[in-house]
Amino acid sequence: MRLRNIPGADEAIADSPHCIQEPMAEKGRWHLIFGNENPIHIEIGMGKGQFIMKLAKEHPDINYIGIERYSSVLLRALQKMEIEPLPNIRFLCMDASIITEVFDKEEVAKIYLNFSDPWPKDRHAKRRLTSSRFLGLYDQILADGGIVEFKTDNQPLFDFSLESVKESGWTLLMQTRDLHHSEFAEGNVMTEYEAKFSAMGNPIYKLEAVHDKKA
Repeated sequence: MRLRNIPGADEAIADSPHCIQEPMAEKGRWHLIFGNENPIHIEIGMGKGQFIMKLAKEHPDINYIGIERYSSVLLRALQKMEIEPLPNIRFLCMDASIITEVFDKEEVAKIYLNFSDPWPKDRHAKRRLTSSRFLGLYDQILADGGIVEFKTDNQPLFDFSLESVKESGWTLLMQTRDLHHSEFAEGNVMTEYEAKFSAMGNPIYKLEAVHDKKA
């Protein structure tokens, strides 16, 4: 997908109080950023922010950090925050591959992966956010019992993710190949892509997985 560059996006992000400009400097001290000891949930590839902002509004006792690598996309979330600021959410403009340099061991309670880039070519498999490579990174920052939640409309990516979870020694807590018509539909918060794809009749796939650090 080619993203249209929006003039001024980088400058807006640099000037925004909702964005952390040097996230690596905050490793191990995110509780100071939020001013409390509440659990931290992060969304990797947050897009325009609809999903994470709704969660932050519904759960003021949880701190949320949205990660988006494309400034032109992140700008849309910032514009929403200007209209309705939320104290328990911050944004990072960065690549997910450096998350262990940004978050300390057991600093994160939950990770959301929503409609991630499928990277369909085999040679790009390691770039998929549910690959064993990334699961290894998540394991380093998740607290014991911390969960990875993944949603997609891409069946090959979902099949790959199920296998990756198994091969990486994680435990599958739940899975469904038709989220909106399953027992797990209640309380589901939709992303922009999810609303679009489900309106087209596409089934939504979801899994949750945990890695037992004591095993």
